[in-house]
Amino acid sequence: MDNWREIRETLREFALRLPEAYEDHPWGDTVVKVNKKIFLFLGVEEPTERWSPSVGVKLPESNGHALAVEGVKPSGYGLGKAGWVSIPLMGALPETEALLDWVEESYRAVAPKRLVARLDAPPQDGDGPAHVGGQSL
Repeated sequence: MDNWREIRETLREFALRLPEAYEDHPWGDTVVKVNKKIFLFLGVEEPTERWSPSVGVKLPESNGHALAVEGVKPSGYGLGKAGWVSIPLMGALPETEALLDWVEESYRAVAPKRLVARLDAPPQDGDGPAHVGGQSL
């Protein structure tokens, strides 16, 4: 399955629409941060001998569910102990909606409470939907 680029880009675009989220490139990887904290690891642009397409998210609530998915494993460098999981983008994947939910959960786990509150706030006149779940923002 070679549509991993499309899935990766969908997750990246979704993450960047979250309040005050921005892209950064530490260590040559692509990550999405909020308040200087990473909530989505996207890896490098192209696969290498050492890296195959995957994403990493922090899942304090859905960790067990995510780890039950084939191929998903605790993230390396000790991050798995803090609830981070690595999700391969090749082979059998969860539904894109589940992946988007996990990105949002990761954001909620690291974002300041004031920004999380913006996700849950009712839309203001002319602002459009504020909630991200279900991909609307």
